[in-house]
Amino acid sequence: MEHRVAGGVVDERGLVLGNTFDKYGSRNPIVRWLMKGFHDALDELIAVAKPSSIYEVGCGEGYWVARWHAEGYAAAGCDVSGEVIALARANTAHIEMPSSTFDVCDIYDVARTPSASELVVCCEVLEHIEDPLRGLRALRAIAGDYVILSVPREPLWRALNMVRGKYLVDGGNTPGHIQHWSARSFRRLVEEVFDVVEVKSPIPWTMLLCRRRD
Repeated sequence: MEHRVAGGVVDERGLVLGNTFDKYGSRNPIVRWLMKGFHDALDELIAVAKPSSIYEVGCGEGYWVARWHAEGYAAAGCDVSGEVIALARANTAHIEMPSSTFDVCDIYDVARTPSASELVVCCEVLEHIEDPLRGLRALRAIAGDYVILSVPREPLWRALNMVRGKYLVDGGNTPGHIQHWSARSFRRLVEEVFDVVEVKSPIPWTMLLCRRRD
């Protein structure tokens, strides 16, 4: 079944939400290779965490929630955009899932969601928000044992955009990215809130498995 994407939904703050193209279903060999690296790294960190349930903050159009559900996890997620969540529900309409699987919610307000998951996943979200430290603290409030975080690795991310001729006027910066971290600076930020257990570096991302700090 075709996985529909948001095509760059823009919210009232001017931030780009959702995926601008279907990177998961792309036939481009380079995109497929990059996404395989992301998939493999995420799968490996989930295997370390060994959860029975996963809650994704910033679930976008529902790709990962559907995939985890198919793999036997109790999976659910939220996203700030009602339009994006509508797409997530449409993309998973053929799957028997609880009606509460997807929720419209800002990362700062995730404590109000019905999440009681052992693992919280928040990938490609923190670079979009104005106060990432507040976002991390909000994730801590709903975290069970573990949290997985990922962000674009800079300056590699922008350099690769420039190489492919994208966003040249903005120095390769993807629309909606207002935070930029190297692997080291992102780890320093995260360690203000969580204990970092393992680091993965699938090109061009930084991905961390973290343990909740009481």
